[in-house]
Amino acid sequence: MKKNNITKICILLIISIQSYYAQETKFITEGIIEYERSNNMYALIQRGITNDDVVSNMRFEEYKKTFPQFKRTKSTLQFSEKKSLFTPIKNDSASDIFFENNPAVNQINTTYTDYDNHKQITEKQVFEDRFLVQDSIQPVKWKITDEFREIAGFNCRRANGLIMDSIYVVAFYTDQIPVSGGPESFNGLPGMILGVALPHENVTWFAKKINDIRIEPRKLTPPNKGKIINRKELKQTVTDIFKSFGSSFQSSSWPFEL
Repeated sequence: MKKNNITKICILLIISIQSYYAQETKFITEGIIEYERSNNMYALIQRGITNDDVVSNMRFEEYKKTFPQFKRTKSTLQFSEKKSLFTPIKNDSASDIFFENNPAVNQINTTYTDYDNHKQITEKQVFEDRFLVQDSIQPVKWKITDEFREIAGFNCRRANGLIMDSIYVVAFYTDQIPVSGGPESFNGLPGMILGVALPHENVTWFAKKINDIRIEPRKLTPPNKGKIINRKELKQTVTDIFKSFGSSFQSSSWPFEL
């Protein structure tokens, strides 16, 4: 009889502990996430300069005296369970004349995602032209790992991925926000992506603040400016543009397809 009582007490204790943690774990299904994008400018410049290019190396040294190593820009992601809207925040920092119009270091996309219908609409600036890219959600091939880290107060799990067939992605997502979204067009994980790194492109996006507030449906409306095309047509347009720049610029076209 005593043994049975001890067993019952243990079971009740386990249930109580599980109930406690379930109440303590807060799940967010709508709100606003503030992201910071960081570009390693020194690395971007350095990899395009050879040791025997004296003039470029001199200019690079002058650049380092004027500009910081990391260029930081901000953006917001408003989201609900079914939709999200990623919007860049205008950067008012000092103009970088060498990279002022470079898509690799500037935010050129406003992205609306409809998770229920698997649709994405992105307003995109491609040099002088503005496009409205309407297509299915950008696919990412993910492999979830057992690595964890904390971002903006949330426990996040790492996933490694491949986007656009060749761009290596490291992402951290939290299942405490059960929405399969993230900054830019990143998506497809069992929770919100709070951190992204493209290691070979020297750029990261990390959440800095998460506001758990109700989002009115009218705020989650798609952008509507630009020439309407799909992702395949955009890729061809970008390919044609970069052909005229030469093969050395081909690797710089990825931001237009993000």
